[in-house]
Amino acid sequence: MRANIIAFALGVCLLQQQPQLPPLVWALLLPPALLLWWRLRRAHSRGAPIAAALLLFTLCFAAGFFQAAARAQWRLDERLPARWEGVDMVLTGVVAGLPQPFEGGVRFDFDVEQVVPAQARLPRRIALAWYNGASREEFQQMAPIRAGERWRFTVRLRRPHGSVNPHGFDYESWLMQRAIGATGYVRPGGTARLDELVAQPAYLLQRAREILRQHHWDTLPDYPYAGVLVALAIGDQNAIDARLWQLFARTGVSHLMSISGLHVTMVASLIAALVHWLWRRSSTLMLALPARKAAALAGFVAALVYCLIAGFAVPAQRTLYMVAIVALALWAGRLSSVSRVLCAALLLVLLLDPWAVLAPGFWLSFGAVAVILYVATGRMRADPQPALGAGHKLAAGFIQWGRVQWAITLALAPLLLVWFQQMSLVSPLANAVAIPLVSLVVTPLALAGSVLPFDFILKLAHLLMAAQMRLLEWFAALPAAVWQQHAPAAWTVALALAGTAWMLLPRGVPARWLGLPLLLPLFAVAPPAPAPGALWLTVLDVGQGLAVFAQTQGHALLYDAGPAFGADADSGSRVILPFLRASGIAQLDAMIVTHDDNDHAGGAATVLSGLPVAAFYSSLAQSHAAWLAAPGYRLPCAAGQGWNWDGVRFELLHPSAASYAAGRIKSNDRSCVLKIATAQGAVLLTGDIEARSEQELLARGPAKLRAQVLVAPHHSSRTSSTQEFIAAVQPRWAVLPVGYRNRFGHPQEEVVGRYRASGAQMLRTDQAGAVLVRIDAQGIDVQAYRGLSRRYWYAD
Repeated sequence: MRANIIAFALGVCLLQQQPQLPPLVWALLLPPALLLWWRLRRAHSRGAPIAAALLLFTLCFAAGFFQAAARAQWRLDERLPARWEGVDMVLTGVVAGLPQPFEGGVRFDFDVEQVVPAQARLPRRIALAWYNGASREEFQQMAPIRAGERWRFTVRLRRPHGSVNPHGFDYESWLMQRAIGATGYVRPGGTARLDELVAQPAYLLQRAREILRQHHWDTLPDYPYAGVLVALAIGDQNAIDARLWQLFARTGVSHLMSISGLHVTMVASLIAALVHWLWRRSSTLMLALPARKAAALAGFVAALVYCLIAGFAVPAQRTLYMVAIVALALWAGRLSSVSRVLCAALLLVLLLDPWAVLAPGFWLSFGAVAVILYVATGRMRADPQPALGAGHKLAAGFIQWGRVQWAITLALAPLLLVWFQQMSLVSPLANAVAIPLVSLVVTPLALAGSVLPFDFILKLAHLLMAAQMRLLEWFAALPAAVWQQHAPAAWTVALALAGTAWMLLPRGVPARWLGLPLLLPLFAVAPPAPAPGALWLTVLDVGQGLAVFAQTQGHALLYDAGPAFGADADSGSRVILPFLRASGIAQLDAMIVTHDDNDHAGGAATVLSGLPVAAFYSSLAQSHAAWLAAPGYRLPCAAGQGWNWDGVRFELLHPSAASYAAGRIKSNDRSCVLKIATAQGAVLLTGDIEARSEQELLARGPAKLRAQVLVAPHHSSRTSSTQEFIAAVQPRWAVLPVGYRNRFGHPQEEVVGRYRASGAQMLRTDQAGAVLVRIDAQGIDVQAYRGLSRRYWYAD
């Protein structure tokens, strides 16, 4: 059974890596194959049992693959059709989840019930943002919005779409997992609340969660860790600010600060133990139902209620299914091995949610349980301990706990490095304190304080959390608290997992140390780098903005840092730093911020605070936050500046030094223009220069503009990319950095026409994702990352 469930899971995993969905007609081969298996199973020939087992394994693999494919096709069919993008529509529906306030508005999921025009076909669930407007013309008077309310909105929608970058967050996958078929925003006019509460179970539950959340905020106003208690009680992770998440990641306790399987298990165990103890006090109850069965039922009900209050998050679901399987096995008197329970839960999770394998939490949670089974269960049977006193039992328990924590840290390290490029070295110590405190004390208090009319319960929970936070801050401040490195190659991860499995074998197995050399490539094998004289350049997909990374054999440069999205989020934290760290870039030798527009400088301060930067060039005012955060070596960029790195020439062509004294020059026309030239070809980076600057560059010397790859000026607006400029550059490739369906209408059709007439091959970042440029001895290679890493859920 276990091998066949693993085969089913492997089939699901393979499907989620496909660039496009397979034809489901191939699934018609499964029934004949199943009949063949049945005949082999009944055959009496010598090789029939082996053949039947292999065929069943293959059938289970195919069943997982095609089951996931069918579910994926149905979900894709629910997406917003392209013809209804950007069209104002009037929707009636229900607020389906907890509204999430942010600076300038509120976000919420919305279940669509009715649409005007009637011929429009919309997905069942969409994600909406309601902004109060960035200008007087766009201003909207926002009304308070609550879960479970029925509203009428005028909205403008678009298909699921997100940035696609190497080592980046896959927003389209995340929407796919949540069954969100469109995103959009509320338009002015026609907004009305139609019902205060829609009396359906799902909406009543969301309203209850919102009431509990508000109770926390009212009881703990301005308390620094109130958001953590909200997350523990009702699963609202958005209540925790970014600074605290960084602290939790640094100390390795992030899994505790949301509704995790551990919390669900602890709550179910506490309730089950309480019911078991009370049940045994009554002979009548014992005669009616054994205490063990009553405790199992109570534990399942407690787990179910907690999961519902927590919004039925995927990590909690997995544990609920395990608890359910254990409870059923106890009731049926067929409680089998723990590994069978784990595999049954795995099967149930993937049947209900085949996209679970895309989430790191899926692998980390099932992996942690598997490691515990691997290092503890068999050994406890194999090495029975003599009778011990209470003190010795407690000490033995702590030793066993420490071994399990060490084993989990070691075994999951390769996976943490794959997904996050870091692992907490203080995690075993931090978790040794945090797990019992959070799971056994703080979480029960947070739950009790949510429903009981006594404020002191939540305040006590906050006091305990505050004490723990001081300890976590001390751990985080240790100089070697976190190991950070590049994203490891797949083959090194496979070796490392084999090495950890060998090292965690029971004591007495000879040469367990041989697992250690298998771990070394995970840390020692560096990512590939350009050869001498070669240039690797990546135009990152940051939406409506610009960020370009250039790398030579031994040097790295960042040109612009993309937009800021709000007070706590920008391209630096979401795209650039994850990309640089995963690529093995520990510092930048130079950083250029072309000018002070948000879509170019918005993420600069975050990058400067996250990585050492040796030199900083910019046209920014010296009072700008990025200029102030820059290192001591900082210069206004000016034509004539240049340097050589590893046989590659870097030269600034614009603005002129004299332009800084002129008072009536637009910020765009002070953009730093950089040319990077190798023996095989050149790249021209132009920032937001407009026609005036293009003419200045042509006047200084059109020959200097010649480049095979051009990052189009000002996102291909109509104020730039003049015909004369394009003719001087003569690009073979033109990269157009634009956001999907951006409000500026970039790229302008007339500009696209000029590039097309020049013979340049155009790559738009909204369609191509990040653009990878490789210039080396073999020539120039330009590729779209969205095509290289394509998945079936990517929007066309």
